[in-house]
Amino acid sequence: MRILVVDDDEVTREILANALTSWGYEVERAENGREALGVLKRGDIRLVISDWEMPEVSGLELCRAIRGGGFNDYIYVILLTGYSGSQNIIEGMSAGADDFMSKPFNPGELLARLRAGERVLSLETRDLTIFALAKLAESRDPETGAHLERVRHYCRLLAERLSQRGQFDGTVDANYCRLIYHTSPLHDIGKVAIPDAVLLKPGRLSDREFQIMKSHSVAGAETLDAALRQHPGAQFLRMARDIAATHHERFDGLGYPGGLTGEEIPLCGRIVALADVYDALTSKRVYKAALTHEVARSIIVNDSGTHFDPRIVEAFQAVENEFLATRQRYSDEERAAA
Repeated sequence: MRILVVDDDEVTREILANALTSWGYEVERAENGREALGVLKRGDIRLVISDWEMPEVSGLELCRAIRGGGFNDYIYVILLTGYSGSQNIIEGMSAGADDFMSKPFNPGELLARLRAGERVLSLETRDLTIFALAKLAESRDPETGAHLERVRHYCRLLAERLSQRGQFDGTVDANYCRLIYHTSPLHDIGKVAIPDAVLLKPGRLSDREFQIMKSHSVAGAETLDAALRQHPGAQFLRMARDIAATHHERFDGLGYPGGLTGEEIPLCGRIVALADVYDALTSKRVYKAALTHEVARSIIVNDSGTHFDPRIVEAFQAVENEFLATRQRYSDEERAAA
């Protein structure tokens, strides 16, 4: 594991780095929170040891920035501080710190706290497993390409925008954005139950075949609901179940499988609905050409209030440049050429 050490004191940085290196960790260094955020944007560091008091961006401000979103994976933060008392602990944990150590630190205690952090981070192998299962289900259809990668990025973009507007206070926060990023790839997990003759048919489906195809929503929801009954406290399973069940519902009630309307549809289902349709519109299939971003945007905007929640359409319009950048970054043509 690579660990980022953040401290404005060079001696402290080196003492920490030497101890970490002797325990087999790779070490990156930063002099303050601003520099640390630049390092973290690379995405290859999961654990941070930071001083509390630093110039430019303090340890508390660094914690708040990390928890504010923008990172795909959870980053575990240990704050080093000379402060004591419950009020300081409350302030640090409210800012997003996971653990604390007093300065000067005890090497044995630091190693024990690092091991605890590693155990917490190991739980995120769950997210890797989720994506692997989703890719396995998707692999039956060779045309889907980078569909899952694009959709989960679209979902996070929409959720992050909604969190900034204040329309979903108490619901959409940094944790919600991470959760929908990791669970949205399971939206079509029920397609494992669809026969190849229907799933892989190179052309328009008959009415009967379309009814069979639509059953994937129910199949996926039932599979995830069975897991949820065994682990009722698993928030990620609840969201994944809701997404699988409702991402084909429409805001006007004309969707499937339940004909839900408006806010009867879970927010996560409404978000995935737009992301999934955008990707379908802008992707090439044997039975259709890919539409341009401009045409897809026009269709989505025109379907505001009928197919899609108007607030999510507004969020889409606000981040459409990021949608287009994601589309280009994860284009199927680039993957095929790689």
